[in-house]
Amino acid sequence: MTTHQLADKGGILSTSSRPDSTKSITTGDKEPGAEINTLPNDPKSTVSSMKDESFNEQATDEEPRSWRFWLVLASLCLALLAVSLDITVMSVALPTISRAIEGADEQYVWISSSFLLASTVVQPFISQLADIFGRRWPMLLSVALFMLGSGIIGGAKSVAMLIAGRTVQGLGGGGQFVLIEIVACDMVPLRERGQFLGMVNSAGAIGSTLGPILGGVIAQKDWRWIFFMNLPLSGVTFAVQAFYLRLNYKKNPTWGAALAKIDYSGSFIFIASMSALLLGLIMGGTIYNWGTYHIIVPLVLGGVGWIVFHVYEALPICKVPSVPPHLFGTRTSLIGFFLGFDAALLLLWATSFLPVYYLGVLGKTPLSAGVELLPFMIFSVPSGIVAGGIMAKIGKYKPFHFIGFGISAIGFGLFTLLGPDSHKAMWVCFEIIASIGMGVLMITVLPAIQANLSDADNASSAGLFSFMRSFGFMWGIAIPAIIFNNQTDKHLHMIQDPTVAAAFAGGKAYSLVSSGYVQSLALEVKKEVIDMLVVALKPVWYGGMAFSLLGFVLAFAEKHVEMRTQLDTEYGLEKESKSTSTEVHP
Repeated sequence: MTTHQLADKGGILSTSSRPDSTKSITTGDKEPGAEINTLPNDPKSTVSSMKDESFNEQATDEEPRSWRFWLVLASLCLALLAVSLDITVMSVALPTISRAIEGADEQYVWISSSFLLASTVVQPFISQLADIFGRRWPMLLSVALFMLGSGIIGGAKSVAMLIAGRTVQGLGGGGQFVLIEIVACDMVPLRERGQFLGMVNSAGAIGSTLGPILGGVIAQKDWRWIFFMNLPLSGVTFAVQAFYLRLNYKKNPTWGAALAKIDYSGSFIFIASMSALLLGLIMGGTIYNWGTYHIIVPLVLGGVGWIVFHVYEALPICKVPSVPPHLFGTRTSLIGFFLGFDAALLLLWATSFLPVYYLGVLGKTPLSAGVELLPFMIFSVPSGIVAGGIMAKIGKYKPFHFIGFGISAIGFGLFTLLGPDSHKAMWVCFEIIASIGMGVLMITVLPAIQANLSDADNASSAGLFSFMRSFGFMWGIAIPAIIFNNQTDKHLHMIQDPTVAAAFAGGKAYSLVSSGYVQSLALEVKKEVIDMLVVALKPVWYGGMAFSLLGFVLAFAEKHVEMRTQLDTEYGLEKESKSTSTEVHP
């Protein structure tokens, strides 16, 4: 039975690093060492004969990783830096753009959300393309689309051009999100992935941290350069990857054979249903109230469509599913995908509503609120890198899920203590505590999922994980916004001015506070509003604590599976002695 066949049955091929004479095959959630069959550890054995020696450029203790490995890794970091900068810079630049382009202030929701919508729905489709055509060409296409979208926005003269540019950017950014993780997984064994993913994600955290600051500075001069600066950054990424991102893959004999493997029907169902669902999340509480049919209908259609998609993927008629059902074949991998969703949800929960506290309660400006988030962004990076390094040493992922969700729960609990008179040291320390927990989670969940799968599933598992993470980001804004708006409606009696109370009513509180409205009020009314916001925020923090504890409890259901120390993929870096034309044709 081949490695791919084992993967299709929800199993993994676990190769022991012990200097003994056997290799054991373990399946799914069975405890390590539960042998189904033993094979001689011989180069001429059946397992060894199934591998093509040209597939991988693997580093061993005797053979250090090449300069090309580190150059490709640096290009992945640069790609994520550019995309992360672009996402976060928009929050600060949008008011300036709205003043510069007529009608932009009325369409701000679509200008800001079109990127996230496009980047989320495309990820599983891109991961399947990476399996069919190799990693290099989809990556280059994604970088090129991101550059094209940046150019369109930079030269935009109308709202339509802005939205179109953000959508094209989103297609390229979503492709890069998933392909960065796929390529990183192809380059290093499972046990080391947390460590290297931590390095790559640190670039994303740096971009997210610098984005609001750079956006505020550049927008004062010429907002168009916020997007034009993506061109040299992504241009360097494109050049490096065009020359050095040479990965092996199993080529199809013809273009027709390659195109026939694409899951057209499944991809259409997925993109259509997810677009409907995400549109409901985007419009809820901003354009329409959550209880209206404008929101309920797309949410229901999207949810039903998502179920139909997974049913279709499991049918015999779907020959090559974009999301193979065996990805959910074990309890640990199934829980892992939810934990990835939960971790992303918590990250956006905190980073979306801490600014509400800074803006509405403490009276900070939008730029100052972004600066106050720096401790959160800064400390999430080293915590993730350290967790990945320790995980590589001990070969265990489950303890980090307990640590991450446990610390996150403590952090959200501490946020409930924040008020209008809280000392700066309080919120800085609370931020750091919460960020450490979330930084650990963002690095350690994907390796846990892939421990239950073979390396042949790197693309599909990373693609689904990346989608679940982006999906979690959307809900990480929507759920706390619903809680917050409902709580403000419930406590409007705390505001004596009927005009101000009416402004906060009907689910408008979140967008109103984010716009800086509170600071324009008279002193006495402002104090009443601040008192109401403190009360309304407490259930928001308790909600974050509840989702943290849910992740903590679900981690008990995970089972430990031995993390592979050898790379068993056909997509590894080419050996440097090979021709550079390996991945030109399908």
